[in-house]
Amino acid sequence: MYDDELQPRTRAVPERCTDGPGAILVGVDGSTSSLRAAAYAAGLARRQRSKLVVVYVRPPASYALPVAGAAVTVLQAQDAIEQELRTAMEQRVAALDVDVELVVRTGEPYAELLDVAQMIHADAVIVGRSTKILHRIMGSLAVKLTRCGRWPVTVVP
Repeated sequence: MYDDELQPRTRAVPERCTDGPGAILVGVDGSTSSLRAAAYAAGLARRQRSKLVVVYVRPPASYALPVAGAAVTVLQAQDAIEQELRTAMEQRVAALDVDVELVVRTGEPYAELLDVAQMIHADAVIVGRSTKILHRIMGSLAVKLTRCGRWPVTVVP
């Protein structure tokens, strides 16, 4: 008999949630596909015990300045979307026991998502599928994020 056979063997306890993502970033804009992406990201964060960072990027009001009175309407719509996101997070995500944070930025969505992803050291980025025809020609946000090649990108239909 060898000495190591006499000692009781202990099972190694597997590490929990260290292989999965530590921070998941999801971009939302109020569209149906982005809300599906948020739901998918919340479920993934719950299963992986990851932090969920929800990013809402408000387009600058300067886009609406050429149309008289449109800037106020655009700002009101953006405020309504932001409030809906906050309410949804408080009601739905809190029940999932997920560490969630809402980040609201103003600017171009691609640049702002890159900035937030770098700031939080995101391990995964999740976005909804674009429904705009122009994105088939110029490239959608999801395509730009994928080409960036810094994080795994999941596109939710």
